[in-house]
Amino acid sequence: MSTAGYQSPQRLFIAACIICCLTLAFTANAQEKHKPSPPWYVEKYKVSAGAFFPINNTDISLGTQNGNAGTNLDFEDDLGFNRNTSTFYADLQWRASPHSRFNLTYYRVARKSTKVLQRDITFGDHTYNVDAEIDAHFNTNIYRFSYGYAFFVKPNWEAGLLVGAHVVGLNTGIGLTGNNVGANFSDDFGITAPLPDLGIWGSYSFAKKWYMNAEFDYFSLKINDYKGQILAYNLNVNYRAWRGLDVAVGYTGLNARVDANKEHLVGYFKWGYNGPSVTVSYSFGRNKWNR
Repeated sequence: MSTAGYQSPQRLFIAACIICCLTLAFTANAQEKHKPSPPWYVEKYKVSAGAFFPINNTDISLGTQNGNAGTNLDFEDDLGFNRNTSTFYADLQWRASPHSRFNLTYYRVARKSTKVLQRDITFGDHTYNVDAEIDAHFNTNIYRFSYGYAFFVKPNWEAGLLVGAHVVGLNTGIGLTGNNVGANFSDDFGITAPLPDLGIWGSYSFAKKWYMNAEFDYFSLKINDYKGQILAYNLNVNYRAWRGLDVAVGYTGLNARVDANKEHLVGYFKWGYNGPSVTVSYSFGRNKWNR
């Protein structure tokens, strides 16, 4: 289904976040009287890439406005989705000052399954009967922009607050396979929803060449026909393997729910991606505070 009608407020929201963050950053920089000394691992630019191995939990209900209530579905138990997956993770960080940082993150989780139904289910406009063989998919593209400000900057640790947004592009669907004689129909639904968040973050060097960083975000908001809430977190232990090159292992979680009331469809989407990650990052660029 098209999401074109939702693009305008989404873009306005993201633009407002960027303008607000840039204003905060430049205001904070203008007010600095002294140049603090950030921890040794803080560089101007940092590019990270790695693998994320989430354990998935997905609950969905999708019905229609005319009173056709959707079945509450556990995609893993009811539709045969594998709970364990793997995906690519990428992040770009710009350290604008000893206090200010900007991050842009992307990852995608794509899953599909084939299942013989153990019960009747209603999804979208159709009811799929017991013993029917269906194909199903659940795909998400997640972009995350954030601005963080460190209120505490010390030689071996820092801590602060952040504001940002996860922009989630979600597409899910169910369809009968060719083994169902005399029937051939499917239901597909897609949304693009910005889920803003506020949080805390920090990092700490606990040994030579070793440091850890952590982040926790939460927010709930209603925009037009969408109501969403998000809880996200991550914890990484990093090792400086070579000048500017870090290797990290960590644990990352993203748990979200979106309630949608769109055109003739109504439903909720609840999913969680929680699991370990392995990341390699490279820091570069001259910074003003270490000159």
